Amino acid sequence: MESNDQEKIKIAREYFMRADQGRPDILELFNEDAEVYFPKFGFGFGRNSFLEMVKGFEGTLECIQHDYDRLTFIPSADYLVVEGTSQGRMSGKSWAGGKTPGGRFCNVFKFRDGRISSLHIYLDPDYTGEDEARFRWGRNRHW
Repeated sequence: MESNDQEKIKIAREYFMRADQGRPDILELFNEDAEVYFPKFGFGFGRNSFLEMVKGFEGTLECIQHDYDRLTFIPSADYLVVEGTSQGRMSGKSWAGGKTPGGRFCNVFKFRDGRISSLHIYLDPDYTGEDEARFRWGRNRHW
């Protein structure tokens, strides 16, 4: 990997750590005009749109922890794709990626001038598997 790839990975790791800690200085990792995508939130524009997206979890998300040792990084030009798992607690229910239906994710970062210019997060926002009707194949699956 190139040193530029290593820098992107370093910033992405820092993003996950700051996100897990709920640190407001996470915005320093983003360009002012950054684009953010999250399922059910849609697109947001500007670094503060990340905080707007996070506010959708107020009162329900008790904790989240990304599994740093299980992250897979795929760099390509200005992009970095990160696949991994998380665990946490929401509305009194726990999830753990790889053990429960929720908790697997794929993030696509784009970088410009050493900061995140775009972040698209792909996951099922039903972390705790409450949307029973959409378990079309049942719950006895490998997660």
